[in-house]
Order: sequence, then C-alpha cells, then structure tokens
Amino acid sequence: MKRKAKQENNMAKVQFYKKTALPSGITVITERMSQVRSVAIGFWVGVGTRDEPEPINGMSHFMEHLLFKGTKTRSARDISEAFDTLGGELNAFTSKEYTCFYTRLIDRHVANGFEILADMLQNPRFDEADILSEKRVVLEEINLHEDSPDERIHDLFASSLWASHPLGKPILGHAETVENFTRSDVVKFFDNMYVPQNLVIAAAGNIEHDTMVELTQKHFGDAKTKKEKLVRKVFTPEVEKKIDVYTKKTEQSHICYGTEAISSKDQRRYTLSILDNILGGGMSSRLFQEIREKKGLAYSTYSYHSLHEESGFIVAYAGTAPENTEKVVSLMKEQIQDIASGGVTDQEIYRAKEHLKGQLMLSLESTGRRMTRLGKLEITGGEILSLDELVDRIDEITREKVIELAGELFKPDKMVLTIIGPFDLKDLAHLKE
Repeated sequence: MKRKAKQENNMAKVQFYKKTALPSGITVITERMSQVRSVAIGFWVGVGTRDEPEPINGMSHFMEHLLFKGTKTRSARDISEAFDTLGGELNAFTSKEYTCFYTRLIDRHVANGFEILADMLQNPRFDEADILSEKRVVLEEINLHEDSPDERIHDLFASSLWASHPLGKPILGHAETVENFTRSDVVKFFDNMYVPQNLVIAAAGNIEHDTMVELTQKHFGDAKTKKEKLVRKVFTPEVEKKIDVYTKKTEQSHICYGTEAISSKDQRRYTLSILDNILGGGMSSRLFQEIREKKGLAYSTYSYHSLHEESGFIVAYAGTAPENTEKVVSLMKEQIQDIASGGVTDQEIYRAKEHLKGQLMLSLESTGRRMTRLGKLEITGGEILSLDELVDRIDEITREKVIELAGELFKPDKMVLTIIGPFDLKDLAHLKE
C-alpha cells in the first residue's frame, strides 16, 4: 500500500507557508508569492563544517564544488549552459551547519531547473580528474582567503573562541586536509550525508506547493533512505578569556573582539539582534559613530552575531592603522562595557527596533531571501514566524531586557580578542590589562 505524505498547512498558526514531509524523509516547504514571475528554489542539506571529522575538514565545502562538475549524463558545461538558457541563476554555499544549492528563475522554467538540480544532488560523477582539478581550485580559494585578512580574521576569531569545539573549524578547511582528500573520502561522505532524511527543499515565488511536492516525488522517488537516523554531536563549548595576535605584514590591523552568545533556539535572539544593532549594526551605531565618525580611526567597523544549535557569538570588528590598534580596542571595550552597565538609552532601543523592522520588510520583498529564510529555519529546526509575528517579537523587547542580556554576555573573563597585523603580542602590552 502506498504511504501518503504527511502535509502540514499550518493554518491555525500562520498562513504564509506550506510544508509536506514525504515518506522518503525529504521535507518540502514553500511560500507562494503570486505577485511575482520568478521562483527561488533551494536544496538544503543538513551537513556543514561542524559535522566533519578533523582529517576531512573542508569536505562539506569541497562537496559543494564537486556537485557542479557534472553528473552521469551532464557535463559541468551542460549544467552551466542549461541554466544560462533558462535565464536563471545557479549557485551554492556552505555554512557550519548546512549546505545549500539554489536557483532563481522565471516560473515557467521551474520544472527544468528543478530536474537539473535534482540530477546534480543524486547523480554526481565524482570523476578522479574532476576531484584533482577542483582540489587545486579550492586550494587557490584558501590562498585567496589567507591573503584577505579582513575576511580571515573572522575565521581566526571563531577558532579562538571555540578552540576545542567543531563550530570553531574553518569552512574552507586547511590546505593539508584538502590536499589529502581521496575519491573514497568523497564518496563515503556523500553516501552518508546526502540522503533524503537530511534534505529540505524550499521554494518561494510564483509556485504552487503541490507542484513542488509532485516534482520532488517525481525526481526523488527512488532515493534511498538510511535506516539509522543521522545524529549530530551537540555539546556546550568552553569559552575563556583569550588574546591571539597573528603576525602578518599588512597595511591595516584587523581586530575582532567579542564573546560567546546564545543558541539559535533561545527566545532572547531578538533581544540579541537589538543589542547587536546598537553596538555596530548601522551608521548610527556606537562603533560607527565613535570609531569612524568621531575619531576617524577606521573606514570599516561594525558588529554582527552568529547563532548555532548550542551556542553562538557576538563580535565587534574594525580595520585600522597598526599604530591605532590599542586605541580602537579601547574604544570597543568602552562601548561594550557601557552597554553592559546600563548605558543604553530609550532612543537607541527605538532606533534599533525600527531599523531591524525596516530591513526585515525590505529583505522579504525578494523571493531568494524568503526561500532562504524558510530553508534555513527548517533545516536547523528553527521557529518559522510570519512578518507580523516577527514585528511583534521585536516590539516586545525592552531596554531592561537588552541591558540584562548584555550584562550576561559581556563578562571580562569570557571576552576574546583576535588581531592580525604587522606586530606580535609583546608589541601590544596594554591589551593584556
């Protein structure tokens, strides 16, 4: 007897998306936007850097590259030419917790685009020559990253913060791990991780939910499901105060100063967004005003936060002349300490709320951003809220809640400072204070 797919329309709570859990284990989630003529489709695989054994660090990102190299019936050029002919976009990205392959194309080409993506994820060729050539490409990507200190500093901060935790591993991996990848490593990783129960198919745009379900059943009907459930190793990282200085001949000193934050499931994540926005989330933020506008010590300065299953972080960044490093770090510390000690004003809270709501509304005019929100939240088990619900959550945040969270997070014995510049730690003696 044929099993029926379990469909969840979520009409009692929200009405803006539909979700179907197929018997194979694949989840299909969609949001219809009838006012547009395009559709964004994402194939989200629940595997990222944190899931890699140390000897194959970088394999998730490498797999992202390899699936573009061709299938059993299509060459890499065939794939590229097909999407160019469809007038669509095709791309992918890897994170610490998931990998996403996505396309955006006009609605009448959805079936063709879906079929090609499904072919890429089910029938990769994994030719030895392709693996060898793509290793060279990724090694060049690593070299480029190494030569971009304004990008590399963020990986170094994460590895300092989470030195003994999988979340601290770099997404690109290391040159020595990538060089040692074998075809056997690739095939084993693919067979273990690219399975139906680890796949979410998300779409947003001018598309019917039933159409996406039918396409999934048509092209993944024979997909093999692993009997054993995939279980991610989750444990709380240990974080302690640390200063790491990486000596490199650079024109600027690149600084990250931050600490561990809350998990992606913590209801205070909206409060954290307000806190982050006040610290360095825009041109009116404290970091921008104090470091750039008033002191003229940096062109680029901001803060951001990243949340994961069991932990997260919030960090301030600035790029400055090497001789101004200690001044900039001191200004970062002053602003963080002032916020944590209750220096936040009602005006700052109001401005941050309105900024967040405005950015949220503008972003959700895009099919790509709506698809990404659905796919990311579904693959990570997050709470999917409507725009009105999100606005309500933001409006509920008070000054007291922001100060309380800041005081909890910004503890002196948990702050991590990471710097890249043309000096070493002994040249920055005052930073130890």
